[in-house]
Amino acid sequence: MRALPELIPLYTIKVICCNCEHEFTTSRVRPSLKKAVRRDADFCSYYKDENPDYYVVRVCPSCGFASTENSADKLADWQRKSFRDQVGNRWVPRDFGDKRSWEIALETYKLALLCAQSIKDKDRIIASLLHHIAWMYRYQGDTGQEQRFLRHSLDMYIKVYENDGIAGNDARLMYLIGELNRRIGEFSNAVKWFSRLINDQKIMDAAMIRAAREQWALLREQMNGGEPEVDGLPSGT
Repeated sequence: MRALPELIPLYTIKVICCNCEHEFTTSRVRPSLKKAVRRDADFCSYYKDENPDYYVVRVCPSCGFASTENSADKLADWQRKSFRDQVGNRWVPRDFGDKRSWEIALETYKLALLCAQSIKDKDRIIASLLHHIAWMYRYQGDTGQEQRFLRHSLDMYIKVYENDGIAGNDARLMYLIGELNRRIGEFSNAVKWFSRLINDQKIMDAAMIRAAREQWALLREQMNGGEPEVDGLPSGT
């Protein structure tokens, strides 16, 4: 008996490679199955079945360029050359378009990071890739590697904040900087960022202000030696 389409967690989409313009297919998780069962305070989500985060990166099987839907539609000539020199020349053709294990998903994120760095992609994209890699290690309980990549992503998020100035999504960015500082044990820096977000009269994002207040309260418990629950934001937060 054939499975009903709505019961199959993955479907495929066609993508045009922004480097070599080769058309390829990659898998996505059906929107109806993307509801998280819980979410950590830095937005790392957990799912009952297939994890959509495993399928964020699209990898061209022809040239090996890995990107996300937020990446550029087309590369400049200097970017193509830089990718080819740093990454593409070592590419062994393979297809990442089917169902992904944790190991394969991690490989796609690290490849996307190398590609983004080679073409000098936006700092925000590189920060997000580093953050996602930290989540991948969190899923496996590898605290050492998770902390390593949280620190790298934090550095990039701070760079984004310093270089982009006041933008529409600054409240979320400030919150993330505070939360990642908390997670790596930089409590005084976390307090500074949460406080900045809560006390900035220009910020009207009530959800992020509320989240910052909650994490600041949690932080006070941690600094006083308590052992509170550190995660478990409702999936709708």
